[in-house]
Amino acid sequence: MSLRSAWEDSAEQWIHWSRSETLDHAFWMLNLPAMLELLPEPSGKALDLGCGEGRVSRELKKLGYQVIGVEGSETLAQAARQADPDFEVHVSDAGSLPFEDGTFDLAVASLMLMNVDDLSGILTEVARVLTPGGVIVASVLHPLNSLGDAGPNVGYFNEVRYSEMLQEGEAWLTLHETHRPLSAYTEALAERGFVIERLVEPRPTYEHLSAHPEAARWLQRPAFLHFRAHRHAG
Repeated sequence: MSLRSAWEDSAEQWIHWSRSETLDHAFWMLNLPAMLELLPEPSGKALDLGCGEGRVSRELKKLGYQVIGVEGSETLAQAARQADPDFEVHVSDAGSLPFEDGTFDLAVASLMLMNVDDLSGILTEVARVLTPGGVIVASVLHPLNSLGDAGPNVGYFNEVRYSEMLQEGEAWLTLHETHRPLSAYTEALAERGFVIERLVEPRPTYEHLSAHPEAARWLQRPAFLHFRAHRHAG
């Protein structure tokens, strides 16, 4: 089963989990603030790549970005439309984007690049639909984190697909992801003309730790990695 199909199967679980600021406190209190700090000023069109049920797009729209979403799961895309009827979201494979060259000034990929089968093909498409000088801002599971989740016998430099289940009370979610080394991301970006401007390993704040003491483990070992890169104009 492709990762796209696997996420369609988990779509209803994801909608419930991702919209809860308690269940998914890692996103709402750690990932989202870190991503917003990396964004350029609103200008032109922004692409939310793998937009899911639309939570990042809704936050971007509040800040003044003109956002269009792409999502591989019909169920998640429909949930995004229901949450915001004015949101334009296309059901499409991220490796074959339904847009002309140079359509966007910004691409955002929130926790999705580790959920795809063809990282290189997707970044090729992102480079194509961005303007020269356009920016990509993305977050992924930190390779040190995914290495542990992928299994005890997985080498750091291996690329390994795996699934894991999260459970909190009666709520549960199956995640479908891929462990890749950091160099897999940086090399794929460089080969497509991207220049990395920042790499960020976000750490929980005092407020996050007060509300969710279990987040303290992310002070010792990073859970997520964020980056900002621009497409070289030359």
